[in-house]
Amino acid sequence: MSKVTVRYWAAAKAAAGVAEEPYDAATLAEALDAVRARHPGELTRVLQRCSFLIDGDPVGTRGHETVRLADGGTVEVLPPFAGG
Repeated sequence: MSKVTVRYWAAAKAAAGVAEEPYDAATLAEALDAVRARHPGELTRVLQRCSFLIDGDPVGTRGHETVRLADGGTVEVLPPFAGG
């Protein structure tokens, strides 16, 4: 199990009520399950539209259960942004 920081941006930050928080998770899927358990409701809906960066690298279309998290790593939660 890795200790990671989940950082929320824009609508995800508003829905979570915090800019970032720590989680213990081995994969992105486990981290997102923990986020949903801690923040049921609006954040769960926002996550459906988000893209994710793991330590600065885009997850893209990879299955979240296959994306391993490094101890001390960061998961960036990026809702769709308007404009450039």
